[in-house]
Amino acid sequence: MPDAPAILEVRPLSPVLGAEIRGIDLSVELDPATIGELRSLWERYAVLLFRGATLGIPEQRRFVRYFGDVQDSRSPAERKYPEVMYVANVSVDGQAGEIPNGDMHFHNDHACYDRPTKGTTLYALEIPAVGGNTLFASTAGAYAAVPADLRSTLEGLDVLFVHDYINHGNHRGAPIWADAPRHAHPLVIAHPATGQPLLFCNRLMAHSIVGYEQAESDALIEQLCGYLERPQNVYEHVWRVNDLLIWDNLATAHARTDFDPAERRALRRIAIKGTTPSAYR
Repeated sequence: MPDAPAILEVRPLSPVLGAEIRGIDLSVELDPATIGELRSLWERYAVLLFRGATLGIPEQRRFVRYFGDVQDSRSPAERKYPEVMYVANVSVDGQAGEIPNGDMHFHNDHACYDRPTKGTTLYALEIPAVGGNTLFASTAGAYAAVPADLRSTLEGLDVLFVHDYINHGNHRGAPIWADAPRHAHPLVIAHPATGQPLLFCNRLMAHSIVGYEQAESDALIEQLCGYLERPQNVYEHVWRVNDLLIWDNLATAHARTDFDPAERRALRRIAIKGTTPSAYR
């Protein structure tokens, strides 16, 4: 007889995406049936929250492997564990934090590379009293909001993503570092599991529409980011210590709100290796 999945309580976090999962202990290895149930829930909700988890690096790494291969960092920062990044304004276990302060524009992790991240986990170690929240926007919801007469045009376009993490790590800006990573992807992609159309465009990294004059490109990117960032298309997560979040990096874009830099904020990040997105055409 196959193992029965754990009895999970699923509490939606917003009308558009996200669910809190209760009734599961992530400090122990899960049975295959429960892992399958979590994968189905992740496909449905795009963002899963587990509160009160007690996880070290091995347990978080094991959790990531339920959903795919662990992604090593491409960051120039020296790390004790190549797959572990601390999104923090303090050092953790002798490792300097990265992306330490300030708000951050919506983005999809590693969109500026040929293989964007499949998904990302963040585990909360220290949280400021106010702010530092993470916003998640549905890329399926953004595509659905695009007027029908514009969709057919978008489905034939590519967008060049650039991330100048040296000079403009949190916000898009100019001039751009010449060696900033960059890669073009279809503007509308198909979700690798469901085939659902997703609007793959974000404010931080979308530099230009391939083949468009810059002014025309800027106007279209601004219009598309407006569909993505509509309040009704966004879930805002207010962190608590020991929260674990996993999100689908293609089905969502994410951003960060500002917080007092005098307060400590530290989250441990381990991501899931991705593949090259396929065009929805």
